[in-house]
Amino acid sequence: MSFAATAYNIMIACPSDVQVERNIVREVVHEWNVVNAAKRGVVLLPIGWETHSTPIMGDRPQALLNEQVLEGSDLLVAIFWTRIGTPTGAAPSGTVEEIQEHIKTGKPALVYFSAAPVRPDSVDEDQYKRLKEFRELCKKEGLIETYDDSNDFRQKFARHLAKTVNDHSRFANAEMPETAIDFPALIGQKPSLPQLSKEAMELLIEASQDPTGHIHHVRYIGGVMLQTNQKQFIEPNNPRSRAVWEGALQELQRENLIEALGYKGEAFQVTNSGYELAEILRK
Repeated sequence: MSFAATAYNIMIACPSDVQVERNIVREVVHEWNVVNAAKRGVVLLPIGWETHSTPIMGDRPQALLNEQVLEGSDLLVAIFWTRIGTPTGAAPSGTVEEIQEHIKTGKPALVYFSAAPVRPDSVDEDQYKRLKEFRELCKKEGLIETYDDSNDFRQKFARHLAKTVNDHSRFANAEMPETAIDFPALIGQKPSLPQLSKEAMELLIEASQDPTGHIHHVRYIGGVMLQTNQKQFIEPNNPRSRAVWEGALQELQRENLIEALGYKGEAFQVTNSGYELAEILRK
C-alpha cells in the first residue's frame, strides 16, 4: 500500500568496535517504521558512510563524508565502547567530527557509551585514553547515556528514538506530501546482518566457544594451522582448504568480528561484536 510520508534521515556514527549496536540501530528504526510510519506519515531512514557514500577526490576524506552523508541527516546516533577512531585533521576522530558538525546546526544527537566488560589486553590504550577524554567533554556539554549490553542498548535507544521523534522540534513540523510515495519495500525489509560465508560463520561460532576466545593462525615449514576451540580447520597439504579458511579469517577481520593480538597475525581475539553475532547465528 502506498501512502504519503515525510522522510527523515537517521545518521549512525560509531567506531569499528560496535558493529552489533550499529545493526541494532537499523533494526529499531525498522521497527519504529512498521508501527508508526503509515499512521503518522513519517518514515525514518537509517544512513551511514558504508551505504550512502561514493568515491570522490578533492578534500579531506571526512569532509567529503560530511558533505555526502552527514549534512542531510536529521538525527545523529553515536555509539562508543573502547575506541574513539582515527583523527581526521580537524577532530579526534571521524565520529567526533560528525557529532560536532551535526550539533552546530541545532539538530539532535543521541550519544551512547558502552559499559560492557572488556579484556584489558584487547584494548588499545591510546584509543581508550582519548575516548575517556572525549567522554568527559561530552558530560560538560550535554547529556549522554551508558548501557550495559546489547539488550540494554536496544531498549534504551528504542525509547529515546520514540521520545525524540515525538518531542524534538526537528520532527514537529512534518508536512504530509501531496504525492503518495510507495514505501512497502522500505518498511518491510529488515536490515541484514554482515554477509558471511558459511566457513566464516562456522569459524566465528567455534571461536566464540573457545575458553579464551582466540583463533590461532600459524605458518610453519610444513604448512599452516588455523585452530580454535581445539579444532583444526585447514586440511594438511590442501591449498584449496587453506584458501577457503584463510578467506574466512579475513572476512571476520574485515567485519571487525575479531581483532589481531600483536602484529604478527598469528593470534586473534573475538570482539564484543563477534560474540554478539555468534550468539545470533547459534539460534
